[in-house]
Amino acid sequence: MYSLWALVAAAASIAIELVAVRSGVLRRPAFWVTIAITWAFQVPVDGWLTKLSAPIVIYHRAHFDGVRFPWDIPLPDFAYGFALVTLVLSLWVRLGRTERSA
Repeated sequence: MYSLWALVAAAASIAIELVAVRSGVLRRPAFWVTIAITWAFQVPVDGWLTKLSAPIVIYHRAHFDGVRFPWDIPLPDFAYGFALVTLVLSLWVRLGRTERSA
């Protein structure tokens, strides 16, 4: 269930950007650099929090498909991170453009 909702969140953030917000961030190299920087920090922190040897965050087995990479990080965590960064940057760019034109 967790994996499904993570994919829904990622797809929804892309759909909102493409249909409603239309800020164009997905076409900008700076956006993809931002995603890479986000994941560069997410990997060590999330890896430490979810490591199987001594987890701080434990996922309920009934809601998690068990796929982990790298360092025992649940893959849906990357989808949620992508969704959050995409939606925030889309709205930020759009609202900034609106505010300047007002």
